[in-house]
Amino acid sequence: MTSTGYSESAVKQRSIFSRLAAGETSFNFFGRRRIAFALSLGLLVATVASLLFQGLNLGLDFKGGVAWQVPVTETMNSDIARLTLEDNGIEAANAKIQILDSGSVQSIRIQVGDQTTEMRETVVQDLAARAGVENDDVSVNSVSSSWGRSITEKAVRALLIFLALISVYLAWRFEWRMAVAAIIAVLHDVVISVGIYSLFGFEVTPATVVAFLTILGYSLYDTIVVFDRVQENVARFAGSRISMGDISNVSMNQVLMRSLNTTISSILPVISILVLGAGVLGVVSLREFSVALFVGMLTGAYSSIYVATPMLTLLKQRESAFSSMRGQLMSKSDLQHMVSTSNASTRARRRPAVSTPTDSSTTTAPTATAVLNHPPRPRKKKRR
Repeated sequence: MTSTGYSESAVKQRSIFSRLAAGETSFNFFGRRRIAFALSLGLLVATVASLLFQGLNLGLDFKGGVAWQVPVTETMNSDIARLTLEDNGIEAANAKIQILDSGSVQSIRIQVGDQTTEMRETVVQDLAARAGVENDDVSVNSVSSSWGRSITEKAVRALLIFLALISVYLAWRFEWRMAVAAIIAVLHDVVISVGIYSLFGFEVTPATVVAFLTILGYSLYDTIVVFDRVQENVARFAGSRISMGDISNVSMNQVLMRSLNTTISSILPVISILVLGAGVLGVVSLREFSVALFVGMLTGAYSSIYVATPMLTLLKQRESAFSSMRGQLMSKSDLQHMVSTSNASTRARRRPAVSTPTDSSTTTAPTATAVLNHPPRPRKKKRR
């Protein structure tokens, strides 16, 4: 047991959950960066390929069109709704028909391309007649494609402005390397989140766009928490022979529990929205919003540790203070010591330079006695 109260054997005997709660883990995150980069690259390739070849399932608000919603009855189902469209000369093959469940009430949502006002009213009357309900029980919603294009342009503009402002702030608050690493992590999260919508065919609505913009803030928050600790540890270990990879590992282990707590406490409400709001109550807009949040929060927590911080480490390793130690990583026990005590391990500290002794036969340092016992100077004779 040292004076700081740290005991390596005592730490090893504790469970992983106890060490995680106390912030005393010793995971070699930076040493496993290649595995994480390979996983991220695989996800990026899959999602980008899906975006290029399959595209996004844009909702009515983006591509424009008409949507009718009619209650489900004994005489109204998906097949009857499709037959109603065909009887009115509307191509039913490309129509999007969904069953919406909101508690004890079910309804059918029918979405097609833009139609004339007369055709909209005719379909309303036919759907009401076949369902056995009043015309007022059938809702119709029409959106022009120009409005959807306007929403898309505003979303892209907001994304670019957001990235520019965040880059300036991070470069001012921290340094340009942290700004570059954070933006790479944000783009990583957005591309994967949007690509997952393409892979699984989830519908993209204005609520989804709002969720994507929310993802940006969440991802940056988690990244800045880690960067702030990295900055503190760079200053703390400035006088030690500690590599940038080791500083990153120490920083990520120290804030790991905080990141997990933030992620779990944020995801639980989103899961409740998915289960209760979208699953039980059948509110489709909640599902569109919560799915994007759920995916974005997971990727944001992952990227702050396995994308942003390793990228920052690779950039800072080029500095003169760390270039000579590039590729050096300390042992797990030394890392454990640094995480637990925030002090450099004795095996990793920089030892003061020791001068090379010279040959005593050629150079002898004068002793204090020899200096004090020098012969007196002769007195000057007075002139007569």
